[in-house]
Amino acid sequence: MIKYALKCDAGHDFESWFQDSAAYDKLAASGHLSCAICGGTEVKKAIMAPRVSAKDAPEAGPLSAPASPAEPALRRLRDHVEQNADNVGKDFATEARAIHDGDAPERAIYGEARLEEAKSLIEDGIPVAPLPWGNTKAN
Repeated sequence: MIKYALKCDAGHDFESWFQDSAAYDKLAASGHLSCAICGGTEVKKAIMAPRVSAKDAPEAGPLSAPASPAEPALRRLRDHVEQNADNVGKDFATEARAIHDGDAPERAIYGEARLEEAKSLIEDGIPVAPLPWGNTKAN
């Protein structure tokens, strides 16, 4: 196992464990890494110092501790969305349009949409917004 310091293109610093350096390279090349804070998918290794001796290392907090105050807030937001809206998956654009047109019952939904689908919905006056987290299946 190897731990890397990572940084997203929004400037968030976080750490993650990988089976080995090849596992990191494979996930990075396939676009399956995302920021633990904002969900951004542009993630690179950050500069880090190697640990030479455990006795000289500063006391590290538990891996389960939040990296920033944004992390628990994002978790609460995600929990709220998942508990109060229907996940319609890849049918998001179709379902959002059906709700807007009155062909489906009005309710809160979330899911996946391609960029072109989202632009089309917005152009047609259908309110949509991206959620501030990525696909958790990738991590």
